[in-house]
Amino acid sequence: MALKRTEKAAVVEEISAQVAKSQAIVVAEYRGLEVGSITALRKQARESGVYLRVLKNTLARRAIAGTPFEQLTDQLVGPLIYGMSSDPVACAKVLNSFAKGNDKLVLKAGALPNVSMDANGVKALALLPSREELLARLLGTMQAPIVQFVRTLNEVPGRFVRVLAAVRDQKEQAAA
Repeated sequence: MALKRTEKAAVVEEISAQVAKSQAIVVAEYRGLEVGSITALRKQARESGVYLRVLKNTLARRAIAGTPFEQLTDQLVGPLIYGMSSDPVACAKVLNSFAKGNDKLVLKAGALPNVSMDANGVKALALLPSREELLARLLGTMQAPIVQFVRTLNEVPGRFVRVLAAVRDQKEQAAA
């Protein structure tokens, strides 16, 4: 069923709002993919905070016109599913991991603000650690000197107690 002009304008407005919030857009061809598989992909995307939508390419072109993702317009050919996310790695990870299990989902292209990527670029982006992993590594790196300092401070009284225990044992052996 064809969309009316007002419905198309509403879709373009909705997608433009998502594009404005996004740090990455990944495009994949879903030709031949069954409805159950797409439903599973959507569930996985929702859990990862990725906005996933099947769109007409002309509406997608209108939505990304004048944005930092405009260089992606050349890649919008065929039946495509669009993934958008504020975390650049999450979108690529979701679609790439699903594409590994389903050969009918083919990664076509992706874009970061003012940077266009081909399918290999999207796969490379998917291999990067997520934002949470990077924050955890940073926190661990920041805590390491403090933890080592506390261990060093704790070792001084511990060593003192062990020396006192050794002196006590030595005096007990001398008395016996």
